[in-house]
Amino acid sequence: MALRVVVQQEPFDFGAEAEGFAAGRHDLGAVVTFTGVVRDVAGTLEGMEIEHYPGMTEKALTKIAEEAQARWSLGEVLVIHRHGPMAPGERIMMVATASPHRQDAFEAAEFLMDYLKSRAPFWKKERSAGDTAWVAARDEDEAALDRW
Repeated sequence: MALRVVVQQEPFDFGAEAEGFAAGRHDLGAVVTFTGVVRDVAGTLEGMEIEHYPGMTEKALTKIAEEAQARWSLGEVLVIHRHGPMAPGERIMMVATASPHRQDAFEAAEFLMDYLKSRAPFWKKERSAGDTAWVAARDEDEAALDRW
């Protein structure tokens, strides 16, 4: 089982990451990918800044990815998460899972995404109209994590 966790400031190439993920693995019948993007719901977002604690963040993401491997039959797991300043439309993160069967790949990917949204040690600050505000946790994100 291969597991890769990356926390970086620079943008990542989704196509290259997806193409290379689980390449050459003929024992895996399902690959699921998800990419989170900075969204501007109100049309006023100038940008977002994501902060983290180096070392602690990678350790926490590796631990949850290892938990996903223990809970589902996975051959490969990839988690990429960016930090630093980002503009609307930029990719924030990517999760990829590969498994012999689709149900394990889908469930593990959802589990990882729910964790990243509500518990991963990242702090998000949005800039709109020259003002900044920290992004608060949402009840629906916590509820999604509760199902696991």
